[in-house]
Amino acid sequence: MFAIQVRHTGGPEVLTGVQLDAPTPGPGQLLVAVEAAGVNFIDTYQRGGLYPLPLPFTLGQEGAGQVLALGEGVQGFVVGDRVAWADILGSYAEQAVVRAERAVRVPDGVGTQVAAASMLQGMTAHYLTHGTFPLASGQRCLIHAGAGGVGLLLIQVATMIGAEVFTTVGSPEKGELAKAAGAAHVLPYADAGGRAFPRLVADVAGEHAIDVVYDGVGQATFEGGLEVLRRRGMMVSFGNASGPVEPIAPLRLSQAGSLFLTRPNLAHYIATRQELEQRAGDILRWVAAGRLTIRIGEQLPLADAAQAHRMLEGRRTTGKVLLRP
Repeated sequence: MFAIQVRHTGGPEVLTGVQLDAPTPGPGQLLVAVEAAGVNFIDTYQRGGLYPLPLPFTLGQEGAGQVLALGEGVQGFVVGDRVAWADILGSYAEQAVVRAERAVRVPDGVGTQVAAASMLQGMTAHYLTHGTFPLASGQRCLIHAGAGGVGLLLIQVATMIGAEVFTTVGSPEKGELAKAAGAAHVLPYADAGGRAFPRLVADVAGEHAIDVVYDGVGQATFEGGLEVLRRRGMMVSFGNASGPVEPIAPLRLSQAGSLFLTRPNLAHYIATRQELEQRAGDILRWVAAGRLTIRIGEQLPLADAAQAHRMLEGRRTTGKVLLRP
């Protein structure tokens, strides 16, 4: 079985294609033929050592495919079912062993590749808008990296709720994608005159007018995000695409208007089977009904995982990147 392993941490060049023995499902597990694996920034954090894991390990937390075999005691699934998952390490492989309690069935009307592209980023958009800061109609949110995989889904979900969406993008082409997803205000991180996004947001909405900032970029945008928040607004720092945010003194939040700051993790919002089914179920139903569009920007062979990581980290992607075994 072909898989992509990390034997020592570092840049994309450490991703190594290896041949492994085909796995066998244990009690409570499914053996799945992986049809597509999602590429996510968390993969780059694990590959680089920011999120340490015991070495060696097979990379990839998200995928979808067809059930090949059931482990002892598995109920609710049969061989041939299409399933998807988002928090099972080992998805960069031709076959994966998935805990049945963490798998969800892919509904009719949703392609397997689309399901693979929906899970991690879709449930992230769901928990950010329905759990971390439950967004309400009429509220204003700022979403960074609006043309990225999470960004495009966040924009659509926030618009579905009825929020006024501001977003930042890195190019006019990416701006068109964010606008098509429903963003009301699409802004560059800085304009030609050098004015940074906090000033550009204020030109539209006024000073300190944003209820919540959803920030997956991290170091490069964090301080500016604090500047646009209203009194008692919330900074949701959920990613580090530009690098980890520097430590912040609690007094800084007080001085900026008694702000709230949280650094959430998807795993804590799908910790129970009920939460997993609720979030994944909503996302997949919205996709099946045409209410949520999943943009698959790139599909590469599994052997090209290093190239996929270079594209993601180089901000050269829009929407979702998939690897196909």
